[in-house]
Order: sequence, then C-alpha cells, then structure tokens
Amino acid sequence: MAEKSWQVMHMNVMKGITTAQSNEHQRNWTESGWKHAIDKGNYDRQRERLNFEIVKGGKVRPVNKDKSIPERMAENLAGRGIKDPNSDLAEPKFRTVVDFILGGSKFQMRQLAFGDQAVVYGSGNNTANASLQRKPEIEEWAKDMYRFMSERFGEENIVGCYVHLDETTPHMHLTLLPIQDGKFAFKKMFAGKDKYEFSARMKMLHDELSQVNEKWQLERGRNVSETGARHRSTEEYRRYLSEECTNIEEQVVQHKKALADLKVEISLAERRVKGLTSMVDNLRKAKAEKESQLSALERTLQSHQGDTATIIAERERLEKELASIQTKLEDKQDKLRTADQQLETLKRDMDAIGERTEELKGEAYKYSREIHSNVDVLLKDVMLETLVGEHSARVAEMGVAEQSVFDGSLLQSLTEQGAEVMHCATLLFLGMVNDATTFAETHGGGGSKSNLKWGKDDDEDNRAWARRCMMMASRMMRSASGKKQKR
Repeated sequence: MAEKSWQVMHMNVMKGITTAQSNEHQRNWTESGWKHAIDKGNYDRQRERLNFEIVKGGKVRPVNKDKSIPERMAENLAGRGIKDPNSDLAEPKFRTVVDFILGGSKFQMRQLAFGDQAVVYGSGNNTANASLQRKPEIEEWAKDMYRFMSERFGEENIVGCYVHLDETTPHMHLTLLPIQDGKFAFKKMFAGKDKYEFSARMKMLHDELSQVNEKWQLERGRNVSETGARHRSTEEYRRYLSEECTNIEEQVVQHKKALADLKVEISLAERRVKGLTSMVDNLRKAKAEKESQLSALERTLQSHQGDTATIIAERERLEKELASIQTKLEDKQDKLRTADQQLETLKRDMDAIGERTEELKGEAYKYSREIHSNVDVLLKDVMLETLVGEHSARVAEMGVAEQSVFDGSLLQSLTEQGAEVMHCATLLFLGMVNDATTFAETHGGGGSKSNLKWGKDDDEDNRAWARRCMMMASRMMRSASGKKQKR
C-alpha cells in the first residue's frame, strides 16, 4: 500500500520582515551570500532558475528581485493609506507580518515539481540538474494555494508569494499583511480572544486547506487532540508516531535554517553597531574639539586681543560647525540605540529558537521511545498468543494423564480461557476487586475463596503486582466444582 502524503502549513508571525529574510525568499544573494547559504543550508544553484512567484491574479512569473519584500510592503501600505504601527517605534512591538510556509510530504511535492525526472538533491551547484524542467503540476498547485489564501485573507494583503524548487522539499513562502477594514488586525484575524479560539481557528484553517489539497493527494495532518481520543491499531499508532518524528525532524531542519539566517543577521547587526559606535566616538571628539576652540576664541575676545570682527566671524563659523556636529551626533546616537535594540532582539530570537530546537529534539526522542515501547508490547502480545496456541495444539495430542501435569497452572488457564483471565486480571490490577469477582462468577468461575485482604503492597512494584493479579485471576476463573471449563 502506498504511503499517505500529508499537507504542511506552518505560520510564522513577525513584527515586520527584514531584508535578509526577503533575500532568502527571493534568492537575492551576492556570490558570497550564495556561498554562505550553500555552506549552511541545502540550496542547489542549478535548480534556483526553476523557482517562481505567484503575482496578482494568480499568475506565474519568474522571481522579480527588483524590490525587496519590505519595499513591497511599504509600497502596499502607502497605496492604501495605511501606516505601519512599528514605523515610529525604536523597537517594533506590533505583529504586522504573517509568513506562511505551504507544502507537503517530500515524495508528493517532488512528484508535483519534477515528475519522474532524475534529480540530484542536496546542497551545491549540481550540474546534473542543468536540463531539469519544472512540471506544470507544481504551478497549478501553487495557484490553488494562492487562490485559497487570497479568498481567505484578501489578495490585497499578499506582498510576496514564492515557490522554492531548489531545496530538499518544494514549498511555498506566502507573506501576508494581517489587515482588515483598513487596519492591522492580527488578533481579530488570527489570534482570537484566547489560545483556545486561536487553536480552533488553526484547526479550521487546516481543514479548509485540506479540501483544496485533496486533488493533489495531500491529506490533512492529524491533530494530537483528535488522534489521541481515537482508538488506533498498533500499526496505525506506530505510523502516527513515525509521522510525528518526521514532522519534528523537518521542524528541526527549519529551525537550524532559521538559526543560520539569524547568525548572518546578528553578524551584520554587530558590524552596524560597531560602525555606529565609531561614528559616535568620532563625532564626540570633534564636538569637544570645536567646543575647545570656541572657548579659546571667547577668552581672546574678552581680553580684547586681535581683530574683533575676525574673531566674531570665526566664532560664528565654529558655532555652525558645532551645531552640524551636534545634529549628526544625535542622529547617530538614535541609530545606535535602535541598532542595539535590534541586535538584542535578534539574540533573544536566536536563544528562543535554540531552546525550541532542543525541545523538539526531546519530543522526537520521546516519540522514538514510544515507537519502540509500542513495538515491544506488540511483540510480547504476539509471543503470548503464539505460545498459548502452540500449547493448545500440543495438549490436544496428549493423553489425560499427561494433560494432568498442567492442571491448575496459569498456562492451562490462558489456553482455555485466555481472554477471560486477562480481563479479570486487568480488573484486579485496577483495584476493581468486586467487579473482578462478579465477572469471574458470571463467566463460569468460582470467584476467590480467599478471605485475605487483596491489594497492592506498599513495597511491591508494578511487575510483581501484575504477576500476582494474573495468578489470582487464573484461580478465580476456575470452575467452583474444580472441573475444567468446556470450550
């Protein structure tokens, strides 16, 4: 049976978008930028020519690098008479950009993009991909995604929609401004009044998107709150956990990529802070020098030495230069404060992503352990079933005298009444002694003849307790007359 393919929709909420992020979306890199991207990421320069963007009206176009996404955003807002609420703030605090990553399982997205063509995946400049052609299916899928997001959130709010075919898995970046009724309204459009409403809206968005992706053989991913409440077979549960591990691994890859981008931004921000610091220091020295020269002129003027008119003219010139230096100094100091704040924000973002990456690794480890644990339970279940089956077959070939060797044993009970003994043992393990007794008596057993207190000892571990429950259930399920149960 073919493996199912799942849709992917990841939403990244931001307080604006940087030129570095825009350059990544548009692949607007210098040679050194490309070298860094290939070294740190998973980009193929031969496939970069296959990237495309969707523009107004759902039309497919080559990626236009003339204007960055921040420039497109500014142009969009100016044309609609809407002000960016972060524009006058030293540190942005309003959520003004929502970046969606849309895609699906690796195999299906590669099929849509390249069909049955031989493709070399991986970082570098893979010349074997020089003749690779983009399939029309990926363009049609992209137009469907653009149309869905346009209808859902307004086409006028989309400032960038790029499809990348030069990475491991083809995907789309769609950058959206959360604007409603002429105002930024992220909470109204997405967050809702609390986390429960936000969760409900996201589930609905995934559901609606899956209806569009259905024709592209991309199914709705299963939510933990939904799948956790449903009964699954062992194989279904194993597949679910395996899919969770795969999803987490993909998120870890995305986070590593985000960390690499942040490192570049932090490096640029540090250079900017260093440059502004030098400028501020130089302007302060120049200011002090002009102030010293002015003081000397004032003393000369007061002592009535030299030509008064010349001294006054020189003083006016120095005062103008000092005023100019003061203006520049204030400007550079403001820019330095902003640069410092941006650098701190980038470092906090890096720390947060780093922490989340470690959390994801922990979750992946947990799911991996659950897979192994689930397989272990399955194997033990099969082993017990096989042993009981083989015992039944062997006993049937024995004489009465030989069979009497197993009289009163747990193996005999499991062979003759396996399901009943297991159910009775489960009730005992859960402390439901009366229910276990009733079950035994109504299913041909004699119940327990012991008057001793029944329960788990304080120093008894779960395995010993489970074993004792199993032995007690075996005794309880025996017929009161001591005769074997007829099957």
